[in-house]
Amino acid sequence: MSNDLIIENKALFIADAHYPHHNSILLKLLQKIKSGEIETKQLFLMGDIFDLLFGGGEYVYDYNKEAIEYINCLSDKISIIYLEGNHDFYLKKIFPKIKVIPRDKQPLCINDVSGRLFCFSHGDKYETGILYDIYSAIIRNPLTISILKVFEKRISKKMLYSLSKKDICKKIRNFDDIIKKILKHYPENAIVIEGHFHQGIKKERYISLPSLACDNLYTLYLDGEFIFHKI
Repeated sequence: MSNDLIIENKALFIADAHYPHHNSILLKLLQKIKSGEIETKQLFLMGDIFDLLFGGGEYVYDYNKEAIEYINCLSDKISIIYLEGNHDFYLKKIFPKIKVIPRDKQPLCINDVSGRLFCFSHGDKYETGILYDIYSAIIRNPLTISILKVFEKRISKKMLYSLSKKDICKKIRNFDDIIKKILKHYPENAIVIEGHFHQGIKKERYISLPSLACDNLYTLYLDGEFIFHKI
């Protein structure tokens, strides 16, 4: 548990924006935060904010430059916590003023001002299967990152094209069963908040955040409740 971080009232959560393929809604939301139209002092980026972004890649940096610059600009004014996803990782050098939480440090379990315990994760750590865990370890390995840098443009173009054709907005069958399995990995007294699944539902002490790309929704923590808001 982190002792130096609490969830503040009006904390804002963005999950699974998959910038820039699905729409420019991420930029619109960031602009509203920057202008003060949407007020918050604390922003949680819950992973897969980008369709593809990893540290040290020049091509993917330029590809995502506008959103990266908006986020870094906001980090001068508000507290930003970035939980890395399966599409965006190795991010500390890209976002030097942001608290970056890699997959192996998730979940991030912290309290709100009333002392309630919340655990945050992108959502791809538990009940994903051994093959996915192996893939996740390989893609984040420093040697893999070095190889990606050498062949970055060719590999990234192919990956981005493939991702642009993927249907990411499906409802998951038997999701209640998945939730039950996931909750076994968390403290029994914790409220669990995850992205990754793009479901946008609340089930007892589990919240699957809506995907910004699919639903044009962000999440606001207001007076002890997590509220889904339309852009």
